[in-house]
Order: sequence, then C-alpha cells, then structure tokens
Amino acid sequence: MIMLDTHIAVAFYDGRNGGLSAKARRVIDHEPVAISPAVLLELEVLHEIGRLRDNADAIAAHLRDQLDIRIAGERFVDVARAAVALAFTRDPFDRLIVAHAVLLKAPLVTHDTSLGRHYSAALN
Repeated sequence: MIMLDTHIAVAFYDGRNGGLSAKARRVIDHEPVAISPAVLLELEVLHEIGRLRDNADAIAAHLRDQLDIRIAGERFVDVARAAVALAFTRDPFDRLIVAHAVLLKAPLVTHDTSLGRHYSAALN
C-alpha cells in the first residue's frame, strides 16, 4: 500500500504527476494507492475556504474511478492512537496522515519536507 499526502492527491486530481521523483512514480505504478480519511477531510476544508474548486466527494470519486486510488479503511481509533505519538507537528491533518502511513508501514508520497524529515518512509 502507498499513501498519498493531500497535495499529491490534488495534483493527481488535476491531471498532474505532482513533480514526483522517478522512484515515487515507480512505486505508485506497482502498488495499491490510497488516501487517508484525514486527506478527505482536509480536501473538504480546503474547498470550504475556497482553496479548492471541487469538494472532497468529487475529488475522491475521481481518484477512485479514474486512478483506482481508494480511501484507506483502518479504524480511526488506531490511526488516532498512532497520531498521539507524532509530536513533530501541531497540524492535526499531518499527524493523522503520517500516523495512517505509520500504522500501515506504508510509504507516504509527499513534498512536505517536514513530513519527509520525520517519517523515514516518505517519498517525494
């Protein structure tokens, strides 16, 4: 399983490859890809504040139908418990997204340098 950070999910939705490294593209091409429900919530917040034109449901449907990117389904309590230990950021979305990847022992595709510094399985 490969997890995507929010800005990578948006780039894919917009038809861009997100400026990913060859390694990240290779991994994405050969593994199942998912987003955390925390990404879904962050997408909706970005839509509500006018930073995204389309809402989270429209973006998630496109990712699922066109790119086979699913919403990961682990129990929220397990993700939240993993997030408690991630004190490197006060951003609840980042904590939950990284925690979900940690829980799955999955790479997280992101351009966020802070996440990359604190999660050894981050790919850009």
